[in-house]
Amino acid sequence: MRAVVRKSLSVTLFLAVAFAVLAGAQQLALTKTEDPLVLPEEKHLRNIRQLTNGGENAEAYFSADDKWLSLQHTPAEGGCDQIYVMKVPSATKQEKLEPPKLVSTGKGKTTCSYIFPGGRKILYSSTHLGDAKCPPRPDYSRGYVWPIHDTFDIFIADRDGSHLKQLTASKGYDAEATIRRDGKSIVFTSTRDGDLDIYTMDAKGKNIRRLTNEIGYDGGPFFSADGKKIVYRAHHPSDAKEIADYQALLKDGLIRPTKLEIMVMNADGSGKRQVTHNGKANFAPFWHPDGKRIIFASNMDDPRGRNFDIYMINEDGTGQERITFSADFDGFPMFSSDGKRLVFASNRHSAKPGETNVFIADWVD
Repeated sequence: MRAVVRKSLSVTLFLAVAFAVLAGAQQLALTKTEDPLVLPEEKHLRNIRQLTNGGENAEAYFSADDKWLSLQHTPAEGGCDQIYVMKVPSATKQEKLEPPKLVSTGKGKTTCSYIFPGGRKILYSSTHLGDAKCPPRPDYSRGYVWPIHDTFDIFIADRDGSHLKQLTASKGYDAEATIRRDGKSIVFTSTRDGDLDIYTMDAKGKNIRRLTNEIGYDGGPFFSADGKKIVYRAHHPSDAKEIADYQALLKDGLIRPTKLEIMVMNADGSGKRQVTHNGKANFAPFWHPDGKRIIFASNMDDPRGRNFDIYMINEDGTGQERITFSADFDGFPMFSSDGKRLVFASNRHSAKPGETNVFIADWVD
């Protein structure tokens, strides 16, 4: 009898283990099926979905109601960045994606689009008034540089691109504009006073106020959800040689973006403080809706400085955490207004080398 009982228990135990292993394998297979674009280390990301396919796509930003994305796109066959909008797919069902729709003029080069609260208006910067053709590429004989085209101005239009209106007309670069959540204030970067500094203006382009005045580049600003703080990227050269190099490049419409630190200030320009201190290229910062954490892109973990990943850090510089681990570029992260979704640009899963696409993921905090 005892032998029969032991045999019965052994069979039961074997079946239990077998079912557990099978269930684990099925769960693993299900996870891989559900998240084919998530790497094992990316514990904050789930259900990644690719929203664009081909060419160069970047700087995708949610509207305030999280129903729309604005983004810039360069076709695979070449040309200049232009601004597109698309509907944000549901987080709960795999509905068919609607293709992005062109809303900029199709002329010149555009950058940094943002949708006004209510979803009816869009803001972006463009060079089309200076020249309908693409601006010339920068001179890379001077190293890796970014162009600062003085023909960039800031425009507002209906979400379908109609009723285009120019907001800035000063001499020099006006770009990198984003909107406070209430839609009443715009923060942007400009060379109107001879350096690359951050300014605010109202939604009609009036009441312009300069917020930064340190020598060097201050740019890429975003308001916090409550509108009380601004996060941005900056490089302030300190010695005479660095300052001379920066000013010589800027005179020729160029900057060297190899050293950028994340900064925070109050919305009136007071209380400036540095968040990162790694001496690398940190850029594209955006606030978590809690107003205490900042998500950004950086090349800090690549000794060659070529690969960028996404990181999170507390406003006071503590608690830094790496979010993405792709061997290729990940950048331009932005949270939805409730913090439950993250949109970003990446080279992962590209059909051709050099393609950058927009992805959306559920955020696991």
